[in-house]
Amino acid sequence: MAEEDPELEALRKKRLSQIQNEQLSQEQMEEQQRQIENQRQSILKGILTNEARERLSNIKLAKPDYATTLENQLIQLAQTRRVSGKINDDQLRQLLRQLTQTKRESKITFKRR
Repeated sequence: MAEEDPELEALRKKRLSQIQNEQLSQEQMEEQQRQIENQRQSILKGILTNEARERLSNIKLAKPDYATTLENQLIQLAQTRRVSGKINDDQLRQLLRQLTQTKRESKITFKRR
């Protein structure tokens, strides 16, 4: 076999290094996302009763966007310390009703003449 070009070998090493760095940064991002999700779950576990957590997981299966919005509101309530004690199932349903009402109120209707 013929001897390889040193420039080609340098390019290969450089590209291999880039790929490894990209893979490393992607793994770090995934790890950060896992840590954030673990923090979210621990906050929710601290402020919700078992029944409320079950309801939230059922909502997450049916309507993931509502569940995420509801989780964000709950976490915000916990961080601002506006939650006294744990949120039970009835309180969670009330928050969900408020969330769905605000979504419904944002309809726009056009009347043609």
